[in-house]
Amino acid sequence: MGQLILSLLLLLSFAVSSSAVILGDVPLNYTHVCDPVRFRNIGLDMSEFSYCDKSLPFDVRVKDLVARMKLSEKVEQMGDNATGVMRIGLPAYEWWSEALHGVSDTGGGSTFGGAVPGATSFPLVINSAASFNRTLWKKIGQVISSEARAMHNVGQGGLTFWSPNINVVRDPRWGRILETPGEDPYVVGTYASNFVRGLQDIEGTGNTTDLNFRPLKVSACCKHYTAYDIDRWPGVDRYSFDARVTEQDMMETFQMPFEMCVKEGDASSVMCSFNRVNGIPTCADHRLLKHTIRRDWNLHGYIVADCDSVDAMVKAHKWLGDTFEDAASQSLKAGLDLDCGGSYRMALQNAVYQGQISESLVDESLKNLYVVLMRLGFFDGRPEFASLTKSDVCSESNMKFAEEAAKEGMVLLKNNDDVLPLSSDKYKNLAVVGPHANATIAMIGNYHGVPCRYISPIQGFSEFANVTFSAGCGDVLCKNRTLVFPAAQTARNADATVIVAGLDLTAEAEDLDRLDLNLPGYQKELIVQVAEMAKGPVILVVMSGGGVDITFAKNHPNITAILWAGYPGQEGGRAIADVIFGHYNPGGRLPLTWYEADYAQQLPMTYMKLRPDNEQGFPGKTYKFYNGTGVFPFGYGLSYTDFKYEISRSDQIIPVHVKISKNQLCRHVNYTDPGEEPTEGCMAVVVDDLPCKETVAVKVSVENIGKRDGSEVIMAYSKPPRGIHGTHRKQVVGFERVFVPTGKSEDVRFEFDVCRSFSIVDAVGYRILPSGNHGVLIGDGERRIPVQVKISFHH
Repeated sequence: MGQLILSLLLLLSFAVSSSAVILGDVPLNYTHVCDPVRFRNIGLDMSEFSYCDKSLPFDVRVKDLVARMKLSEKVEQMGDNATGVMRIGLPAYEWWSEALHGVSDTGGGSTFGGAVPGATSFPLVINSAASFNRTLWKKIGQVISSEARAMHNVGQGGLTFWSPNINVVRDPRWGRILETPGEDPYVVGTYASNFVRGLQDIEGTGNTTDLNFRPLKVSACCKHYTAYDIDRWPGVDRYSFDARVTEQDMMETFQMPFEMCVKEGDASSVMCSFNRVNGIPTCADHRLLKHTIRRDWNLHGYIVADCDSVDAMVKAHKWLGDTFEDAASQSLKAGLDLDCGGSYRMALQNAVYQGQISESLVDESLKNLYVVLMRLGFFDGRPEFASLTKSDVCSESNMKFAEEAAKEGMVLLKNNDDVLPLSSDKYKNLAVVGPHANATIAMIGNYHGVPCRYISPIQGFSEFANVTFSAGCGDVLCKNRTLVFPAAQTARNADATVIVAGLDLTAEAEDLDRLDLNLPGYQKELIVQVAEMAKGPVILVVMSGGGVDITFAKNHPNITAILWAGYPGQEGGRAIADVIFGHYNPGGRLPLTWYEADYAQQLPMTYMKLRPDNEQGFPGKTYKFYNGTGVFPFGYGLSYTDFKYEISRSDQIIPVHVKISKNQLCRHVNYTDPGEEPTEGCMAVVVDDLPCKETVAVKVSVENIGKRDGSEVIMAYSKPPRGIHGTHRKQVVGFERVFVPTGKSEDVRFEFDVCRSFSIVDAVGYRILPSGNHGVLIGDGERRIPVQVKISFHH
């Protein structure tokens, strides 16, 4: 009887955990499914199950596993909480874990408490994007996946993480901007591929012959596919919204990051979104899933629905009057392998019995799912990570790296008379006021776990000065002005004042879009009164994901400096203080445009087109198309030092001769003025019809001519030939972040793929390469250096 009870306890323990088996607080001696000891304990002989034969290929093993299940058992594995089939030795598994900016307990696949009470909480993605540092993005992924593996080894971590969020920011009111890498599709895709590589890649496995079976550290997921950027706005919500998107915008903006995430990042999962695109729910769209993700992009992994997207098809979209069996079968046929929710488990068996789908389609999806788990070592273990344990979570080095990441993402927006950095000798008494002055949990935003610790702004500033704190507002919404005057009085008696204001999850969040672009409540009044009564310099620190209209602060003579801190993570307070007191020279750039408040009144959030519409008075969206004035532009950011750029070539016009065949068809391009059209030769060629082997190289020397060491982000944009109708003003085609000591210089080499960097998408959905003079702009603002690339076609 005692042995039976022990076996039952072991069975229950493995079913609850998706990783190491734990009895009480003591880890047992196996951490994977195909362990002979585990099979003996549940009364099975492992040698009888070919899916545990390590000598066989993964696809053969998975075929054996799936074939052993009854249909009723198969469908039970196709929700996020897969039940397992213990009669064949298959344990339960929770697919849903999150790792947006650190291991999270959202979803239930990873948990905190006991051996691992918390994990390192990095800055939100919008902050990391502001660093424009590929190396940083990949390393954040590597640290998170190491902590995830350590948690897995002690029975508290999953292996499949539904991160990152790579939706392009189309509208500044979207509540989930904080989760994203910003508004430029190339930057978003570059972030995606690097972060995913950091999460997934195992050193030494990059030369795997068949990428379908490449080993994984953890599994990453590109989400939310596609054209998803409305959550809850008056009259519409994400569960029922139909995004009416042109093919031009789909190709040019919404699809690019996902293509890069799958093809360059080799992500092992894609999550489809709640919304419809042009009438069809994304999770039931055969063209979007099987045609594009699987066939064109060659996904090596599985496709999962956002939680409860299949349910929303029936209840919210009421798409074609579907029953649950209809919706589930249409989604499965479109290529959806896993339903985060209960619709598949509830409806798929009936759908098979009703003849809507074949059982073989169910098998196909299960194979996609279980091959990923085999690649992760769920069945065989991953000995290369066996030594990771609780001491590898929240290590001092990881927390120090989180602080470095926070500082790299800080963006200096204003610094009149070089008031920053402050000197501890001169500014000994500091007033720190505002609703975020003592922020802790607000700094880590959403999709967070339990951080290792919090360093609030007050704690950070206390290391440099004597701090007097006054909140000024009861909370971020600041609906009461009674605390405003006491805060202003505090500033009157200080050598300098730091106001920490902005937004939090009560103002912008998942399922909560913004109605305006202003600071909430009486925050503006607080900032102005403090600025007018303060004795010394006033520094405004803004915590937010989306931009806010702080034109009043930008123009206020008493507000001498402005720093955007985003949501800087657990070490945020120290990072902010280090920047303001000069222990770190800020080098971040805004990854999105900050619009003036009246932008929100010019067009509804539901208007999906990015290009301006002069007839309706819509000004366009993102830096690529916006034709109005803004508070701060995309790519803006100051430093405590000065940099100088030089192009290391004498000629400023680079000729590119693209060879085409005699029978090559040329495309017509519409120009706003017919006089600007090329008068001879081929106007443009469809990119898919070209070999696309041509490249253009530009080398830039970046010299630090200031008095402080610092990092500089060198942006490279392409600009299409003048006069082409309806195309972008410019687009990012490269960027590099370099550290340059004072008095020194660094060379940065850009190599542009001609087809990728200089092509455009025309109004009917062709990606074409136009002939003519294309611009390359290196840098922003005063440091911008133009180069011309002259493209011509020759037989």
